[in-house]
Amino acid sequence: MNDQRPLYVPVILGTTRSGRMSAATATLMVAEIAKRPGVTTDLIDIATISLPVDDAGEAIKDSRFADRMSSADGLVIVTPEYNHGCPGLLKHVLDSCLKEYIHKAVGIVGVSAGGFGGTRVIENLLPTMRELGLVTIFWDVNVSKVHEVFDESGALKDTAILKRIDKFLRELVWMSRTLRYGRERIPVDV
Repeated sequence: MNDQRPLYVPVILGTTRSGRMSAATATLMVAEIAKRPGVTTDLIDIATISLPVDDAGEAIKDSRFADRMSSADGLVIVTPEYNHGCPGLLKHVLDSCLKEYIHKAVGIVGVSAGGFGGTRVIENLLPTMRELGLVTIFWDVNVSKVHEVFDESGALKDTAILKRIDKFLRELVWMSRTLRYGRERIPVDV
C-alpha cells in the first residue's frame, strides 16, 4: 500500500430540494474532513449530476460520478429524512454504480427539522449500503432541529456537533485506511 497517497473521502449531498438545510451540514463535513492529515475530500452535490429517470442502475452511469466513486476510499452521505426515508434521487444516483463501492467505508449523516436527527433515514439506508457493497461504520451523525444548529446563511450556531463529527470521522478514516489496505493487499476469492 502506498502510505504516502492521501485517503480520498468525498461527501455526497443527497438532496436537490431548494432551501435544503442539509447543504450547510454537508459543507461542514467537507471542512472537518479537510482538517484531517492525509485525507482529501470534496463535495458531490447530487443536484449537479444529470441522470435520466427513464432507466436505472449502471445503464445510466455518469462517468464523472463513477470515477469519483472508484477513486474514493470512503464516503460520507449527508441526507435529510423525507417521510422516514431518503430522497428518491439520492437512491437513484447511488444505484448508478456498483463495483465502484465494493469494500469501501461509508458513514451516514442524517439531517432533520425534528428531534430525531435523521435516525430513520439512516436506518432506512443501512440495508442499501450493504447491498451496494459498502461497509458502514459504527457511528452516525444526527443533526436534529437543523435550523437551530445552523443559521439562515449556513453558519454553525451549535458547536456541540463538532465533538460528534470528530468521533464519526475518526472511525471513518480508520475504516477507510483498513479497507484500502485490504483491497490493495488481500485478494478476494471469487
